[in-house]
Amino acid sequence: MRNQETFNQKKQNVGLSASDLVKDGMAVGIGTGSTVAYLISELGRRIEDDDLNIVAVTTSYQSEMFAIDAGIPLANLLEYPELDIAIDGADQVTPDFFAIKGGGAAHTKEKIVAHSANRFVIISDDSKLVDVLDTVVPLEVIPYALKLVEKQVIKAGGKPVLRMGMKKDGPVISDNGNFILDADFGLIDDPRSLSRILSRCVGIVEHGIFSRIHEVHIASDDYVDILKC
Repeated sequence: MRNQETFNQKKQNVGLSASDLVKDGMAVGIGTGSTVAYLISELGRRIEDDDLNIVAVTTSYQSEMFAIDAGIPLANLLEYPELDIAIDGADQVTPDFFAIKGGGAAHTKEKIVAHSANRFVIISDDSKLVDVLDTVVPLEVIPYALKLVEKQVIKAGGKPVLRMGMKKDGPVISDNGNFILDADFGLIDDPRSLSRILSRCVGIVEHGIFSRIHEVHIASDDYVDILKC
């Protein structure tokens, strides 16, 4: 229980740290996940208590519902095609500003929002900071192209596994109506090169390697370390 409380405290601390980056009048991209939930809660508090005036674009149904509950005004990228800042979590992140995202199957919208923002910030706890990326790379795949994508991933040196639902029969379906493949490439020594290869694969809507990162906030037991590109 103590370990879980410490883990949650780290997430809360880094959520508060990232909240300080959000200023009055901003259009803010809000990511998805348990760490981002603390950011959403704090932004809602500032709107209520400090009259913070912002508008947010969310990356999933989950973060949209959290934002509505927190009282955060919402918009979309048609209304705000250029965001001041986007803040999101990560499955893994390196000190040289590469990350893997998509554990929540929302990485396509997350990448779109990240690239729509003038500044993209990753928030995480220190368990996600690694020297070399080595977790699976989530791939959002058009169902019609599943077998084709599997062949291309294998040719690129990966081992693709279709992500299955935990409380439903069949595969996980993204908010966009697509399948999620988790591709294991082992140690990813050259994430930029792998990113290019996956981007060229026919049938992959988007992959989970992120490289356009401006700032990383990492929560340890006693402090939040801020890395700037």
